[in-house]
Amino acid sequence: MRIICLLGFLWTLCGTAMADNYRGSATRINDLVHTRLDVRFDYKKRYLNGKAWVTLVPHFFATDSLRLDARSMDIHSVSLDRAGSRIPLAFHYDGFSLNIQLDRMYRHDEKYTVFIDYTAKPYEMPFRDSSLIPYCRGLYFVNPDGAEPDKPVQIYTQGETENSSVWFPTIDKPNQKTTSEISMTVPSKYMTLSNGRLASQKNNGDGTRTDTWKMELPHPPYLFMMTVGDFRVYHDHWRDKAVDYYLEPAWAPYAKQIFGVTPEAIEYFSNVLHYPFPWNKYDQIVVRDYGSGGMENTTATLMNEYMLRTPRELLDAYYDKANSTIIHELFHQWFGALVTCESWSNQALDETFAEFSDGLWSEHHYGQDAGDDARYQDLSAYLGSQRAHTLPLVRYHYDNELDVFDIVTYCKGSNILNMLRHYLGDPAFFEGLHRYLTTNAFKSAEVDQLRLAMEEVCGEDLHWFFDQWYFRPGHPVLDISYHWDGGTHTQTVYLQQTQKDSVFQLPMAIDIYTGTSKKRYSVRMNDRADTLTFQTPVRPDLVNVDAEKVLVAALTDHRTLDEYAFEYFHAPLYRDRIEAINAAAAAPSDKRAQAVLLAALHDKYYRLRILAMNALDSDMLSAAAPVLSDLALHDTSTLARAAAIRVLGRLKKAEYMPIFDRAMESPSYAVEGAGLIAMSLLDKGKALRFAQKLEKDSRGELAKAIKALHDSP
Repeated sequence: MRIICLLGFLWTLCGTAMADNYRGSATRINDLVHTRLDVRFDYKKRYLNGKAWVTLVPHFFATDSLRLDARSMDIHSVSLDRAGSRIPLAFHYDGFSLNIQLDRMYRHDEKYTVFIDYTAKPYEMPFRDSSLIPYCRGLYFVNPDGAEPDKPVQIYTQGETENSSVWFPTIDKPNQKTTSEISMTVPSKYMTLSNGRLASQKNNGDGTRTDTWKMELPHPPYLFMMTVGDFRVYHDHWRDKAVDYYLEPAWAPYAKQIFGVTPEAIEYFSNVLHYPFPWNKYDQIVVRDYGSGGMENTTATLMNEYMLRTPRELLDAYYDKANSTIIHELFHQWFGALVTCESWSNQALDETFAEFSDGLWSEHHYGQDAGDDARYQDLSAYLGSQRAHTLPLVRYHYDNELDVFDIVTYCKGSNILNMLRHYLGDPAFFEGLHRYLTTNAFKSAEVDQLRLAMEEVCGEDLHWFFDQWYFRPGHPVLDISYHWDGGTHTQTVYLQQTQKDSVFQLPMAIDIYTGTSKKRYSVRMNDRADTLTFQTPVRPDLVNVDAEKVLVAALTDHRTLDEYAFEYFHAPLYRDRIEAINAAAAAPSDKRAQAVLLAALHDKYYRLRILAMNALDSDMLSAAAPVLSDLALHDTSTLARAAAIRVLGRLKKAEYMPIFDRAMESPSYAVEGAGLIAMSLLDKGKALRFAQKLEKDSRGELAKAIKALHDSP
């Protein structure tokens, strides 16, 4: 699940238990085998009238009772379904749990089916805090009475974490898996979507239609889904499997442009994991008023309406939040749906992998810099948090399961996976993922099973890595200093871990540059303080600690500005260059810093070009103006063109007005918006006249610029 505020903490959501309670895997007394649902909707009351046939088998020990999760329901009857006949069963229901007395003792090799007639009332479920509602209602009615003319009538579900039990009785735990059959009776004008294949459609002759969706492979209850509404479908495909995009009619013409990268991404992940996409089809559907970013329901991902973008908006999108959500939720079809964390404490097997996929896909699709950028943004978010360093990645103690959907699981965790990838190397790492998926397919797992799969492949005991990164909180705070001895031609590097927590083992690469020559050393820091010495004939121009830029650590590197400048021009990675640009931005009057910033205006990665532009002080603007003018007109990135226009606008020189005029003809909202603001600094009246012309088709950065122009004095 991509939670919109994932860079914040969901400390207050949905919890009633104390933080010191152990949160392990749910005890399995009965196992789900098959779930059949027949549902109808009462739009006026926002009820679901349901019939459920739940087939189970005792996990190991014989049992004569069954407990199902069922929240905010009326339970009308419970019976044993045996060859079509029903035997009433005694039950007790307290509004949360449905406890059923079976007709006899069942052994672990005996299946049985319980029939439940019920009414789900999701909008009568009590919440202690309004922040719970977007995540925990389970079943959502959008504009059910049609009172909002600009909003469609829709129904959808949100199962994660344990909210499927708001709309059907089940064992609502991630270590349960079941096949499913869901029949929805809906107004004939609406379309439905659910897991698996559309097995049948029956017109009922009363203005309704019953659609039956079947899922023949087992998946967890929290990934069950239903959607009902007025949608149009764009049919795409990957190999011989359907890949469909469901959008409201007004947005349907843009479906391929919005979601069209999906087949390529499925192909890439199938190849890199050596495990082809495991399901019979893959759908993506956009709904209204959705509280999260996306939900990876098995074969049918639910998406937030921020996915809806016009072709003009897509010009400025690059790898934005929406594109990231497409990739994130897709990767969950392997890590979450195929292999599921057996407890929410083990979200490092689900959400951490989905976040890791952002950097993996960016690197593949956009280049190494883009992948490194995604990982750097995650690492910076984690290191900038005030509380994240107190929490381990695998967390068995928390108030509520949504607490683990946080910056540690997403941002720190994705960088931990990347660090493991670099430590093992790509061949062993991805073979380890293949082994993990193959061994645990259609089952649930815990983090130790990931470790075991990696160990089987690489042949090395990895307890040390998993103990310090998965089960312990915090990160190394590494102080780095240097000493050159010209007499002995010795370069000394002093490493000290200054965190109060225990010491981390840190394998790392160190590159030593002398002129155009570079030599790499592989070292391992095992103690709180280490002294490393290297023989080199001349004083190094740069000693680059953590040369692969993969450590999950806060580094204080005592380099000179000369060394940072050398790093920009000679070290290859995104992190090398952003370190140097940031160091230069902190000393803008220094000639060496200015040389870095001016060079970075031509950096191969557009976000670093933008960073350099925004770092230019007033004294440098005139010197940079010719380059900025060229970037404003010809940069391949619309966002970089927009940034160049904004910076040029600060000069308030009429000679640049033609550039701002030309920006008014751009199909990019970002470029138009930047041109409008820059123009207003020279001639506000002219800018207002353009704003009036552009207002009818204004979204994104252009809409913001027009509003700012009208709001300015």
